[in-house]
Amino acid sequence: MEELIGRELLLEELKNSPTSLTAAEKRPGFTINDQAITCNRCGSNQKKHRARTACTCGENCFYCTNCLQMGKVKSCSTLYHLPETNQFPMMPEPILTWTGTLSKQQQAASDDIVATIERKETRLIWAVTGAGKTEMLFQGIALALQQKKRLCIASPRVDVCLELGPRLQKAFASVRLAVLHGAMEEDYRYTQLVIATTHQLLRFKEAFDVLIIDEVDAFPFYLDQTLQFAANKAKKKTAALIYLSATPNKQLQAAVAKKRLLATILPARYHGFILPVPVLRWIGNWQEMIQKKQKGQLYRLICQLLSNKRRFLLFVPNIHLMQQLEVCLQEWLPDLSFASVFAADEKRREKVQAMRDEKLDCLLTTTILERGVTFRDIDVLVLGAEDRTFTEAALVQIAGRAGRHKDYPEGLVLYLHHGRTKEMIHARQQILSMNRLAKKRGLIK
Repeated sequence: MEELIGRELLLEELKNSPTSLTAAEKRPGFTINDQAITCNRCGSNQKKHRARTACTCGENCFYCTNCLQMGKVKSCSTLYHLPETNQFPMMPEPILTWTGTLSKQQQAASDDIVATIERKETRLIWAVTGAGKTEMLFQGIALALQQKKRLCIASPRVDVCLELGPRLQKAFASVRLAVLHGAMEEDYRYTQLVIATTHQLLRFKEAFDVLIIDEVDAFPFYLDQTLQFAANKAKKKTAALIYLSATPNKQLQAAVAKKRLLATILPARYHGFILPVPVLRWIGNWQEMIQKKQKGQLYRLICQLLSNKRRFLLFVPNIHLMQQLEVCLQEWLPDLSFASVFAADEKRREKVQAMRDEKLDCLLTTTILERGVTFRDIDVLVLGAEDRTFTEAALVQIAGRAGRHKDYPEGLVLYLHHGRTKEMIHARQQILSMNRLAKKRGLIK
């Protein structure tokens, strides 16, 4: 019955069908009253999220379409739950096997995280890209594990979870952890430390004493009330809640400004060099240039980068334009070693790894690589930076791909545009503001 501890599941979701569920807490799939009909798994009470179908129970039941990807919750369904009891074995010492050292600002943030866990508070860690926020979590995680607290690090993006898993396993070598996401092939296992996509939180109920949400501003979490409901349901009522972000949205920033939310701001990268500041460069009608395969400013810029032996990421607004640009590059520069990636690309991980291994000169990408990836020494170009796809947060995150490595802390960041936007200007101002704050605090070498 371990698979049910701290979780809330339909009978058909249980892998090991128990002979008896008498010990489990039960509630219907929907709460129905005069005010609303609410799905108890995802919290939706919107009529558009309900549909009817002939049911195996013999009735014409309705079901929730909002969380259908997690399994069908019907009006005749029962959700089963076993409370989290934290009956974990003692961890062998040392729990934290990572032997690195934290910078001054990382240690201050780590101390705040430890205090937040001990006091069961809510806190935002506002850390610039490349600040080393994962390492800041280690001491807090070790404390929680030592105190037999159950802990989850959740992210809206599968890529982030897949990258976090090996890093945390290396830092906590003797700790069993589970990495949960929609495409996982292995069976669920009950562990004290969990890494999960925010969608997977829908299957938990009052499970976690500590919930850390990484990339809290990332799509789809910040736009999706269901995922926010899931996070609230997955943690215990007295849990510590920690948000991590390099680009918190206006609501979080306002909460910090009004002192409704505790915050730790880290304006410097772990290596002590300033953030690369984007250059806004007018490039003319770049869409027409691509459609007509004209060797304009973009072609000359790429040739210049290649002559300087610079590898680069080239962000484009959408897949269609990326495919057109691929054709241009193949004709213009037949010897160029490049690949392109997008969200549904089944070979995305292999292509990203090829770029990491320096087997490619260039990687074309949509905003799927705006966060959660690190390359050793690259420049960054945003083609069509005026497109509404490139929000202020996206542009800050994209700029953050450059200069991340301590041996290569610099990098060229170009917002290539056919007309400036407030998003571009504000993104640049945000980066400059963080650099000023870092210098003021004496954090820059």
